[in-house]
Amino acid sequence: MKETRKETSSYHIETIAIHAGQEPDPATGAIMTPVYLTSTYVQTAPGKHKGYEYSRTRNPTRTALEANLAALEGGEYGLAFASGCAALATIMHLFKSGNQIICCDDVYGGTYRLFEKVLKETHGLEVTFVDMTDPKNLEKALKKKSAALWIETPTNPLLKLIDLREVIRWGREKRLLTCVDNTFMSPIFQRPLEFGADLVMHSTTKYLNGHSDVIGGAVITNSAGIYERLRFLQNAIGAVPGPMDSWLVLRGTKTLALRMERHAANALKIAAFLEKHPAVERVIYPGLKSHPHHELAKQQMRGFGGMISFVVKGGKEKAIEVTKKTKLFALAESLGGVESLIEIPAIMTHASIPEETREKLGIKGGLIRLSVGIEHADDLIADLDQALTQ
Repeated sequence: MKETRKETSSYHIETIAIHAGQEPDPATGAIMTPVYLTSTYVQTAPGKHKGYEYSRTRNPTRTALEANLAALEGGEYGLAFASGCAALATIMHLFKSGNQIICCDDVYGGTYRLFEKVLKETHGLEVTFVDMTDPKNLEKALKKKSAALWIETPTNPLLKLIDLREVIRWGREKRLLTCVDNTFMSPIFQRPLEFGADLVMHSTTKYLNGHSDVIGGAVITNSAGIYERLRFLQNAIGAVPGPMDSWLVLRGTKTLALRMERHAANALKIAAFLEKHPAVERVIYPGLKSHPHHELAKQQMRGFGGMISFVVKGGKEKAIEVTKKTKLFALAESLGGVESLIEIPAIMTHASIPEETREKLGIKGGLIRLSVGIEHADDLIADLDQALTQ
């Protein structure tokens, strides 16, 4: 994997997305990485093989994907998993019972569920949720047993931005492992390893795949020690993607740069439209000057992404009405596909978070989250307009 990264490191990220980890098939010259549908590999002698012995441990299609994702994030090592949650769960096996994880308070509902309802009980981890937009909260949360920081930026679903440079620097000073979920931005718009993060995680289901036809996850790091331990855990736990899933994500990354540009361009136009709409109370999008962290967004991101959250006047009932009336925006969970999606976090993606906690964070019934696709922006605006005004 190191050699593959060095071969492509001098290129722009658009070129890396297409070529990193993907050499023509040596047997046939096929330009596309083959899907190696095999569970086991013939050995020339007991314990002697060509780098592959069993596909839970390694598979050539998965190897290509892992090298590709590592190169995209500017990392040395990549590991692919069966889902984003599988990647997160495997990372958490780096820690011991009694360790504390400091996590940003506004976080994906599945992450909250795994921390609060699984790892606390079965793994003995303590998880403290804090608003990382204020560095003082980090100091207040710090304990002798603190082991790691878990960061989302922008957060899900309130799109708060966390200062990666400052928070990661603080974490390193305190000797904490710094982990960043970079799913929302993709490496096209944000590369946390450049700010000193120890680990970057993705739900490859989302923008990296981009076509809503696969579930997957990934972890990228520059640390050989962390990589070796995670690779051991990847094999031991076994939450790995199959070769077809790996191939589908590889297919997706080839167009990642183009798709992200269109997602962001459409989102900016839609956010500006929503900000002026009489039925909308508030729009949350890092690309708007009204966003409280707009200047930080310009500093640490290369684009503002395709995710928008907004609050409609009329609360939960109005939000439900809007989501049922859209025609192009499909009412569905997930994000990052070529098609546009609409959902209500309090009822759908973040329903696992207790209502009292959601209310304190601002995840209320009137909050709608959009995953803006790559359709024509004018068609998407017209769709939202008719749903909001009827």
